Amino acid sequence: MLAVTDLRKSFLSPEGARVDIVQVPAFGLSAGEQLALRGESGSGKTTFLHLIAGILAADSGRVEIDGTNMAALSEPRRDRLRASKLGYIFQTFNLLQGYTVLENVMLGMMFGPGSDRAHAGELLQRVGLGHRLNHFPGQLSTGQQQRVAVARALVLADEPTGNLDRKHSREALALIRQVCRENDAALLLVSHDEEVLAGFEKMKDFGAINVATKEAMP
Repeated sequence: MLAVTDLRKSFLSPEGARVDIVQVPAFGLSAGEQLALRGESGSGKTTFLHLIAGILAADSGRVEIDGTNMAALSEPRRDRLRASKLGYIFQTFNLLQGYTVLENVMLGMMFGPGSDRAHAGELLQRVGLGHRLNHFPGQLSTGQQQRVAVARALVLADEPTGNLDRKHSREALALIRQVCRENDAALLLVSHDEEVLAGFEKMKDFGAINVATKEAMP
């Protein structure tokens, strides 16, 4: 499903020096596998997810999704691959404020096989927002906005429960994992929340796979 090889990303510091943020020699996920990555803020874990999703361009290396090298694709082809193969639950909501809850979910479907109003409504019903279909994001609570984001996309999850209370955090995480199981989709979740991490049978420290993190240690 996912194979990362010699992936590297660096940024310029304010002083003009180039600093490695991500340097991952090898990483992979099989279809249906669910893995949590532990990492503190600033460790590079969000950058790692952005590289996998093709949101950021790597300095070097390969990110293969079902055998296709994401890094070698043109931007339009990368968009199509991302729409058909990847879902991304961001730490922030990325909801379009001028569209209703239902329209936000349908828009997320348009880059894949196509929007499906009935299926969008079903997803929202499953996250407890069936009575909020025609509301706008600004009319929802913070927790409700996060649940719209959960309904919109699944697979890569960057602190997906960070803006939820404990009850809704458990519900949202259970939904993510259930939908991934139903679709035999791999799930890669990053978090520093020990309660979230404890719910996963498989967990790794991001610092253990990211050479850049090790090199930055005194």
